[in-house]
Amino acid sequence: MSLALDGLMGKNTWLGAAERLVFGTFERCAPFVSPFSINNPTGWRYWLIHFANSYRARQVYNNVLHRNSSDQAHFGRSGLNMLSYNPDQEDGSLYLFDASGREDARTQLISDIPRLISHSGDALGVSEFYESIYNATPAHTDDIHEAIIENPDVEVLTPAGGERRNAHTIGIGDILKLKRQKSFFPMFLDATRRP
Repeated sequence: MSLALDGLMGKNTWLGAAERLVFGTFERCAPFVSPFSINNPTGWRYWLIHFANSYRARQVYNNVLHRNSSDQAHFGRSGLNMLSYNPDQEDGSLYLFDASGREDARTQLISDIPRLISHSGDALGVSEFYESIYNATPAHTDDIHEAIIENPDVEVLTPAGGERRNAHTIGIGDILKLKRQKSFFPMFLDATRRP
């Protein structure tokens, strides 16, 4: 693989292509697979691959990656679909699990989370939400929860029907629901209609 990719692209682009290839190859080995290179800007030749049967293992692993920020690297997009980066469709960037990377991820999560919920109807259980995201994102749990609570288009309902207002209290039995008055769907407006 290295010989085929060497010379054809820059180091970051090479990292993105190689990571995508590794992810595509190993994603059949376990429900949750995450390849990341060890942060070696001169080579990107060393890999860390985590296999898990449970989203909870990936959730914990993501948090460990962030505690060891800048020791690993990922090249791709931010947000929920970091690992599904497609260089033909979008620009990528180097994610080092540091404060700057986390801020970029939080910004992208604000739009990714309501989009995912809308693809499931208008509500999604937190446990189903975790199952659907943790094979595609290395985002920190706290960043995901903060993006949910701060999102103007999402509310978190407890099993008893109350509303969660604190990111640290989100539980797996909760429901993520799109608010009736949405602020993020201007694409549904008729573009030819004038105000």
